[in-house]
Amino acid sequence: MLAAAGQAFEELFTPPFRGVMMKCVGFTLALLIGLIIAVEWSFAHFVGWPDWIETTIQWLGGLALVAASIFLIPPVTSLVAGLYLDDIADKVERKNFPSDPPGRELPVAKSIWLALKFFVVVLLVNLLALLLLLIPGVNLIAFYVGNGYLLGREYFELAAMRHVSAAEAKRLRKANKTTVLACGLIIAVLASVPFLNLVTPLFATGFMVRMYKRIVAKSGGSLRFAG
Repeated sequence: MLAAAGQAFEELFTPPFRGVMMKCVGFTLALLIGLIIAVEWSFAHFVGWPDWIETTIQWLGGLALVAASIFLIPPVTSLVAGLYLDDIADKVERKNFPSDPPGRELPVAKSIWLALKFFVVVLLVNLLALLLLLIPGVNLIAFYVGNGYLLGREYFELAAMRHVSAAEAKRLRKANKTTVLACGLIIAVLASVPFLNLVTPLFATGFMVRMYKRIVAKSGGSLRFAG
């Protein structure tokens, strides 16, 4: 597992993956900056204060949003994953598993719908973790366990659905729930590290493609696409 994680991380900086990584990082940064600007503008527009108070609140609010971005990275990266998963998964499979049947790209509409649905779920989990900041220790547990479960589940099933049906991907994930959760915790740790969290979608995709292949190999390699 750790070897697969290390290989997935190293691979991000190789030429075949660099272009996708730059697009992914740029899109994630644009989303976060846009969100911060929108929140600050809304606050300044709808709340009237004396100039010095308003300026102070805007600065403090901006700093708070930057600090809170650690909790926003997982839902934002889950949204980005829906746009770039097939690109990175295809490259990983072609480079590392050339003799295996290639995966099938998910339909665009389905990818967008899954990404949006997961974005909402992860956002709610991280808002809950943010509300628990005042309780020492509990907020970190909520952040890592919640995101570990959700990120592991999402990226594993998305990687698996390139080869099997959604129902089979879910069955396979449940049959290996401990492994998938452990992988999700590794992804959640990366998502909490500033700057490195920007490449979380690409790392998680490459990581879970490898884990899916290993799990299928252990099961005898008998899984085939259906549906």
